[in-house]
Order: sequence, then structure tokens, then C-alpha cells
Amino acid sequence: MTLGSRNEVDQARQADPVGQAESSAQPEQQEQREQREQREQPEEAKGPTEWNEGRHGVGPWEGPWPEGPEADKYDPELLREGDRRNVVDAYRYWRREAIKGDIDKRRHSLHIAIENFENDANIGTVVRTANAFAVDTVHIVGRRRWNRRGAMVTDRYQHLRHHESVDKLIAWAAEEDLTVVAIDNTPGCVPLETAELPERSLLLFGQEGPGVSAAAQDAALMTCSIAQFGSTRSINAGVAAGIAMHTWIRQHADLHNSW
Repeated sequence: MTLGSRNEVDQARQADPVGQAESSAQPEQQEQREQREQREQPEEAKGPTEWNEGRHGVGPWEGPWPEGPEADKYDPELLREGDRRNVVDAYRYWRREAIKGDIDKRRHSLHIAIENFENDANIGTVVRTANAFAVDTVHIVGRRRWNRRGAMVTDRYQHLRHHESVDKLIAWAAEEDLTVVAIDNTPGCVPLETAELPERSLLLFGQEGPGVSAAAQDAALMTCSIAQFGSTRSINAGVAAGIAMHTWIRQHADLHNSW
């Protein structure tokens, strides 16, 4: 830098002392801003829906707390703090065990099974839908672990059962007098839209991609397909399960028991 250039820089600094101060303060302000944003980040430990403040939930119980024989079904902490869980209004402030027990009185004879040999991420969606339809039990075949995030905490109110293999699932279904119906889109399937599903059904779904295994189809009374009219080769497994469950509901459920 020449002498003339150095003098020009010194003159600029003297002419704009505020700008120089702002420049030196920028790193400190940036650090403070990052710290503030970090403090404002939501806590990851809180689960989806059950604990957030979103559009679900009610505040603390207003008025005297419930008394008498029905009081045991209420959770004192929820009465005191409010209920932010993803439950229907009829179950507000209820203990988890009380909710599950009440659903047990109205559960259907329908069972759902899904193969989980590659840790299928759709299982959470299946469990959530099964809870909405008061399915008796959701059966996980293969890997015991699965991604529960998609269940939106409904797995706490839904009966779940694990089977190491399809053979063990089929053997269990035979002991319980359940008819196995596979859901897939392979050639020769019975259209789900015209099929009559047995009342004591176990609807079996394959994982995303491979579909229902050959062993499962061999053991099933029939394999049903869902009519498609577009370009995709298959429907998402979680969506297909919801369609099939609702088909059973339309044929067998007492709609007077719905919310």
C-alpha cells in the first residue's frame, strides 16, 4: 500500500467512526443472534402431537374435579396442567390405560399384519389408521423394531404383536380362527372393491416395493388388489392398508359406535 492509499484509509475511518464500530461489533452480534435462535429451537425430546401446543388440546380442568366411580379414569396431572394429546374430545383428561380399556370394549374382530423385513417406514401409518378404526391388533412380522414416528403416539392405545416369521403368524391366525387375506396387486387377484371380506379377517400387507411374500400369499384365502387408474405401479403401503381397513369397516362395522 502506498503512502497516499494509507492516508486515504485513515481519512475514511476518521470520517465514519460509526461504521467502524458496527464492523467490529458484527461478530459479537452474530454470536448473540445464533445463541438466541438456538434457545428458541423446539425440544427434540418431545414427541409429535402428544406433547405439542398446536391446534390439539385443552387447558386445565375448569371447576371441581370429577368425583365418584368415574373419577379413576381421569389423570390428575392432565386435570391440573391440561391435555395436549392427539385424542378425541371424549377422552380428554383420561388416563392412557382408561382410554385403551374403553376402546377394548368396542374393538372390531379385524386384525392387521404387515411384513417388516426391511424396516418399512409405513408401519407407523398403518398403526395410526388401525387405531382410528379400533382394529383388534396390529401384527408386525420380521424385524421387531420399526419407526414409530408415523404412528403419532397412537401405538400407546393400540394392541401390537410381533411374529418372527410369516409361518408363525399364519399358525397363530389358525389358532385364533382368523381368515388371512393378502392385499397386493399381483396377477389373478380378487378386486377388493367386489370382494366379501370375512368378519374375522387378518389383512396381510407386504412392505413397500417387494409386496406380500410368496409364503404369505400361499397361506391366504385370497389375495385382493386395489383398482388403479393412473401410471404408478403401486399404491403406498400405508395408504393401501387404510383403503382395505375401510372396506372391512363398510362391510362389518356398526356405525352407531363411531364418533
